[in-house]
Amino acid sequence: MMDLLLSLDLATDRDTRDLGARLAHVLQAGDCLALRGNLGAGKTTLARGLICAFLGVDTEVPSPTFTLVQRYQPDLDNQPSAPELLHFDLYRLEDPEDIWELGWEELDEVISLVEWPDKAGPHLSPGCLDIEIIIMGDQRRANLSASLASNWKSRLNDL
Repeated sequence: MMDLLLSLDLATDRDTRDLGARLAHVLQAGDCLALRGNLGAGKTTLARGLICAFLGVDTEVPSPTFTLVQRYQPDLDNQPSAPELLHFDLYRLEDPEDIWELGWEELDEVISLVEWPDKAGPHLSPGCLDIEIIIMGDQRRANLSASLASNWKSRLNDL
């Protein structure tokens, strides 16, 4: 069962990127963020803000729509214990079993962002932080939900 932890209005793309950047500061190895929303809702925009903040640099963050997964290595000189980050876009995945060809077995050791998480079928961790971005006219709302058994609620207190 998922519990709504936080609901945030996002008036601009900048607000969406800023939410991603704030989330980057609470992540740790093994975390999974399930990014949900219609096409154009802002899933990749949120991921871009998070990835740039996580890496500590403003870098190009392509959508992994065609590659299905993008890997990001932190600067180990500045962040020696930071895990790798994997950004999945499962929109084109035809069979949930194909997920294993993308490095899915590494999820306990990395931070993962998963766009179109329903395509993972039964392989999506129940401990994911679920972020649904809803388009409401010319702005958006992000609803962050997680399992009651997870520690996400305490980790998002300062968000």
